[in-house]
Amino acid sequence: MAFIRRKERSRERFSLLLLDLEEYYFEQHTAYHMIGNGSSSLPNRYNRGSLKICSKSVIFEPDEVNKPILKIPLKDCKRIEAVEENEGNPFKETKPACILVETKQVYLIKEGDVVAPYKYERGERNVIFQLDMPLKTEDVVQTLLQLHRASCLDKLGDQTAMIAANLQSRLARTSFDKNSFQSVTERPHMECEAEMVSPLVTNPGHVCITDHNLYFQPLNSYPDSVVQIGLHSVRRIYKRRHGLRPLGLEVFCTENDLCSDIYLKFYNTKDRDELYYYIATFLENHITEHTAESYMLQWQRGHISNYQYLLHLNNLADRSVNDLSQYPVFPWVISDYSSPQLDLLSPSSFRDLSKPVGALNTERLERLLERYRDMPEPRFMYGSHYSSPGYVLFYLVRMAPEHMLCLQNGRYDHADRMFNSVGETWKNCLEGGTDFKELIPEFYGTDSSFLKNLLSLNLGRRQGGGRVGDVELPSWASEADDFLQKMRAALESQHVSEHLHEWIDLIFGYKQRGSEAVAAHNVFHPLTYEGVIDCDSIEDPDQKIAMLTQILEFGQTPRQLFTTPHPQRITPRFHNVSSGTSLSTSPNDLSPASPSLDSFEDLTEESKMLAWSNMNKLTLQSSHKIHKEVVTGIAGTLSGTSIFSTSQDSTLKMFSKEGGGLQRSISFSNMALSSCVMLPEDKTVVCSSWDNNVYFYSIAYGRRQDTLMGHDDAVSQVCWRDNQLYTASWDSTVKVWKCVAADISSNKRANFELLAELEHESGVNTIALSPAGTLLASGTKEGSLSVWDVASCSLLHQLACHSGKIHQVAFSPDSRNILSVGEDSCLKVTDVQTGMLLSTVPAEDEQRCFCWDGNTVLSGGQSGNLLIWDLLSSKVLHKIPAHSGPVTCIWMNEQCSSVITGGEDKQIMFWKHQY
Repeated sequence: MAFIRRKERSRERFSLLLLDLEEYYFEQHTAYHMIGNGSSSLPNRYNRGSLKICSKSVIFEPDEVNKPILKIPLKDCKRIEAVEENEGNPFKETKPACILVETKQVYLIKEGDVVAPYKYERGERNVIFQLDMPLKTEDVVQTLLQLHRASCLDKLGDQTAMIAANLQSRLARTSFDKNSFQSVTERPHMECEAEMVSPLVTNPGHVCITDHNLYFQPLNSYPDSVVQIGLHSVRRIYKRRHGLRPLGLEVFCTENDLCSDIYLKFYNTKDRDELYYYIATFLENHITEHTAESYMLQWQRGHISNYQYLLHLNNLADRSVNDLSQYPVFPWVISDYSSPQLDLLSPSSFRDLSKPVGALNTERLERLLERYRDMPEPRFMYGSHYSSPGYVLFYLVRMAPEHMLCLQNGRYDHADRMFNSVGETWKNCLEGGTDFKELIPEFYGTDSSFLKNLLSLNLGRRQGGGRVGDVELPSWASEADDFLQKMRAALESQHVSEHLHEWIDLIFGYKQRGSEAVAAHNVFHPLTYEGVIDCDSIEDPDQKIAMLTQILEFGQTPRQLFTTPHPQRITPRFHNVSSGTSLSTSPNDLSPASPSLDSFEDLTEESKMLAWSNMNKLTLQSSHKIHKEVVTGIAGTLSGTSIFSTSQDSTLKMFSKEGGGLQRSISFSNMALSSCVMLPEDKTVVCSSWDNNVYFYSIAYGRRQDTLMGHDDAVSQVCWRDNQLYTASWDSTVKVWKCVAADISSNKRANFELLAELEHESGVNTIALSPAGTLLASGTKEGSLSVWDVASCSLLHQLACHSGKIHQVAFSPDSRNILSVGEDSCLKVTDVQTGMLLSTVPAEDEQRCFCWDGNTVLSGGQSGNLLIWDLLSSKVLHKIPAHSGPVTCIWMNEQCSSVITGGEDKQIMFWKHQY
């Protein structure tokens, strides 16, 4: 991988990737982690290690490599203080000897020296450290208290400002140590503060440039006390945008390497420019500066390869492997990933390079264009970009697992959304409603490690039960190295050489913006383009940080290099492909690919696809008026034989689908019930109530089994996953409880342990879990949508989504998007990764509930009709008359073959597809 250097250091467990994004590592102290309370029954044990003081956390790295690294977020700390050592000598003054940290949560990282998703230990506890140099204890405590105050500030802008002030104070108290000069005769030209940038992290320190060398000295002396680059070895330098501001400088000591020798971010443009011009003046005497036009002429005449040319264009367009939001972008060039042999002489083997990925599928493009035409200004055709940090690490997770864990709050993506197959990924880029990603340079390099799980990472199991391992390759590739060799051959082939200029026009050239971009169907979200937003003009610090974070996570369009059509290559025909032969191995040498899903999963997926493609053929089977008030929730057994419904009439009803009759009616209190959910094994139904309680009903015993009194106002909705119960309430909280289904179903008295409390600014009306159970979405009475990380119970995104109450939220099957409906009569699609609102679809009347497959939506609204929507075209495809009043809830079985609706007309209706 480009940004993992070949000059491997001795393997260290700690790295800056253990920090949160935008967090700084300040200092470290040799220390002991004290375990025990000093009593005879639990004597103290001391784990020696390194205590790292960071701007948002405390990290302890034990010397013993099998013990986990401890990370304590400062925002979770309730108390930090120095504990005096009791020496038992009244005549000797006691000294502060230990640091006590009282916290609600501790992260356990790399336990057993294995890179894996972080573990969390929740619950209040005291963590005690003893410094190797006790006299520093008070200073360290004061530093931690100051940083703790910053982390507890309500506004993110205030937190950032206070941490920045702390950093600048540290930099002002130190200076570059000139004892690090390589020679006593060196003459310094300038010194300033800067940060060394690497993927996802920055490290502050001091820069010094002399007449011979460029130096960077990290404030924390990590990973080295000084970085030195000889000016005579410099081959290329580039000014960079960093965080959308002209503050970056990248220095290369090689001509064609992807990875630079240092990337610096300065605190002001003046320092950056002064250093740049000093090095540039020095280089004028040694190397020739290249522009986009000079590289273009070399490429036209065949002096540099297609790969080298794209590499240079990426560099000139601000793309760097040290900045994942602006990672180098390379094209998909092959379109055939299914044939046993790859024929590089056939045009049908190649992708149309004159079109962006989103325009390669004509049917999908038509749907996107319909939405685009109806969209208010500023309009865009694609709601996601072709390059973003998430996409880069999607490809590189096997080589850079710690980067993925850093980006995704200590967890991997769901196994089915991993980079499992080259062919599947290409297919999804052609057919997916929100997937338009291109490739990265590694696909045309020589290191195939990113395609193999060489680190034996546990990346999870797919739905079919198989573990995520190596990437599944096309049948025309015998193994990973052969795949890359064929990809390189395709990139340098005659066909690609004749058409590569068309792709350059789209990405770096005149079709990137304006009317030409519209004509080429190449219009992305306005925030992805350079210069559209001036973050410095945003006065509110919180808004500025939110806008910046959104833009960086979403991805950025390269700087425009050409404003006129790019010329075609004029070299003679290449001879890397022999006439009459195809570049492949014999089919006899290939082993058959094992299916990724078993036949049952295949049938389930086929059933879902068939059901959704025929949703317009939904036919009413029967209707039953079994409640006296509005129906609020529906749940069914796995077999579908028994249906449960809740109502504002305070009852839970059990209905026999086969017998067509009411079997049971249960009342827990005289207050309305708001929702219900079935626990695994179909033995228990959980109901939420307006009386602030959650009730557990045993189907087998026919009685209320347990009651959870957990809120201060009505409980609006419940959901359950992996022995955790999530309860939403009008008291402005979502609470997470330990709820072991096996204990409840076996009639044991449950121990409902409160694991987390997710606070909101107004009453929570609806919640939904992602299919993998790793994310939670919540919608409030005031229209705010929040996305939470379930593992850490931390807020990922929050946005004012609707102008009134949100009725329902739900994740798409791939967890990339969230659909919500609200009082403002709009359906809204939000991007999970960036928290950005992708689409707003107005409806004729207020929609109250829905089910969806990621593109097609079945919704019920105030009119009583069921509507079938195509979100890409933002149109209603079909209208089905249903209830005589508003539709209030929809339930669909796992195969999507059976639908049940409830309404204000007090009825439940059973629907089936008529194929």
